Amino acid sequence: MASYFPEGWLTNTAENLSILNSAALLTEAWKSSKILEARASVCDANHNLIVDLGCMKGIIPREEGAVGIKDGTVRDIAIISRVNRPVCFIVTDFITDESGNPVAVLSREKAQRLCIDNYIDYLVPGNIIDARVTHLENFGVFADIGCGTIALMPIDTISVSRIEHPSERFKVAMDIKAIIKSVENGRISLSHRELLGTWEENAANFSVGETVSGIVRSVESYGAFVELSPNLAGLAESKEGIEIGQQASVYIKSIIPSKMKIKLIIIDTFEYDYSPTTPKYYFKGDHMDKFKYSPENCEKQITTIFS
Repeated sequence: MASYFPEGWLTNTAENLSILNSAALLTEAWKSSKILEARASVCDANHNLIVDLGCMKGIIPREEGAVGIKDGTVRDIAIISRVNRPVCFIVTDFITDESGNPVAVLSREKAQRLCIDNYIDYLVPGNIIDARVTHLENFGVFADIGCGTIALMPIDTISVSRIEHPSERFKVAMDIKAIIKSVENGRISLSHRELLGTWEENAANFSVGETVSGIVRSVESYGAFVELSPNLAGLAESKEGIEIGQQASVYIKSIIPSKMKIKLIIIDTFEYDYSPTTPKYYFKGDHMDKFKYSPENCEKQITTIFS
């Protein structure tokens, strides 16, 4: 299977930069329909994207701006929003402007079609892929899974530990891994929590008697759930003044794999401006048929089966 990447991955590679700065190499790329990338500098009044290629100017005509523009299933915001961002494309022609300067005619739509036909259409549930976060909503994360093709990762699939908003895990332009959760009528849904480790893998990073940092995720009458890592939380004894979202220092009282429980004591809580960092991934392969979060001897079994 050919390699295709989220937009922005190729922009500063040596090969891409070399081609963009050479008219001869750009001509060779045209003949081979090679996918290239550059930053869109302007969207003109007719919604054509202007791209600085280095050796010459490039133009992506409006109808070539994205899959779906021609048939009206995608709105022009998909083009306008690319200004000052990387765009992928293939060269489709060379023309000259009024001053006789060469101009490369480009197509983002054709680059996306190549990606869809040769990569995305072959993805099945359980495949693990590279993705780049494009925007965040209350209900989930939108991510580029190849040449500007966007898929949704619902908020409840981001991690085992529940969060209020995806911004607690990700930020725009962050490169992440994702797993194909489902493919229905050409629409792809992503998941993420299965890559962040089982209960035992996460619990192995902690020991009874340690005092560690965490985040208060929920406050109940019987105690507070404190996240120790994205796929691991423990229950702390009740304490006045704690609020959801606070950072906490917690003492680990006990770790009980058979009940999938970690008992904590809150030492202190405080406000803290948290900036998401690239997740730690435990699974290193490119496909997963089944994910079993819970320990073997635990009464409660939590399993994801990809089919």
